[in-house]
Amino acid sequence: MSTVSSPTTRSVTRPATSAVSGSPRQYQEGYVLTLDCPEAPGLVHAVSGFLLEQHGDIHELKQFDDVRDGHFFLRAHFTVAADQADPGPEALRGAFAAVAGRHAMRFELREASARRRVLVMVSRFEHCLADLLFRSRIGELPVEIAAVVSNHPDHRALAEWHGIPFFHVPVTAATKPEAEARLLDLVDRFEIELVVLARYMQILSDELTLQLTGRAINIHHSFLPSFKGAKPYHQAWERGVKTVGATAHYVSSELDEGPIISQQVREVDHSFGPDDLVAAGRDTECRALSNAVKWHCEGRVILQGSRTVVLL
Repeated sequence: MSTVSSPTTRSVTRPATSAVSGSPRQYQEGYVLTLDCPEAPGLVHAVSGFLLEQHGDIHELKQFDDVRDGHFFLRAHFTVAADQADPGPEALRGAFAAVAGRHAMRFELREASARRRVLVMVSRFEHCLADLLFRSRIGELPVEIAAVVSNHPDHRALAEWHGIPFFHVPVTAATKPEAEARLLDLVDRFEIELVVLARYMQILSDELTLQLTGRAINIHHSFLPSFKGAKPYHQAWERGVKTVGATAHYVSSELDEGPIISQQVREVDHSFGPDDLVAAGRDTECRALSNAVKWHCEGRVILQGSRTVVLL
């Protein structure tokens, strides 16, 4: 099977509406099935045949066959035909498990309109936090920001203005284990599905990153793999870069080495000092992070080793 990225098969005509703004959301009613498995003949037929049996109406189908690794990826957005009883997500997951078992598939099946519960972590730079809060409030992101955690008290008023609980969790070398235990308690208490590090300037322990594998996204203010660690814009200025960028990636135990989800860049020139590069980079950070959160929560991102496949 050749490498394929299939086009959208049909336009969706029933947009959901944001409760806040009344504007169309970027995600719709129905279900999203995301899967990956070893490449083999008949995989698309197996999925489409299952959906036909369930009276599924496919609105969008994206697939990718990585011929180098022999691995197959697929995302399908579908609804159940209007004249048929909708079995619901639990029944659909149970029915699809038999198909998945025959083909060694990892899969996730969720309601397309489901809003994932997110916890945002931040330090002193608030632009990414403010951007996520705004995009969530207007319905652009399929998320419910359930809590904001910070090692500084600065952004309590911003979070609480949006009606979101704020937790100040100071971190020092001596208190780091207790701070991370409190974070995990908040993750459990608020039933968090995704942790977003929106310029959170503390390094998570190996133990914590292991527990959050595949469900924690970080924004690094550099176009990785260049300029890792602290003060990347100052590193970039020292090298006389002509573009600055930002990288949103899954958190891993290796600093700034997690699988990359989204990147953004902006052109600069010799007249930009370090502070100018910091200012220029803010928009790239916001856009890269919001894209990563959106794509993850829409079931478009599949982890494959140290890489990701993003089915757009």
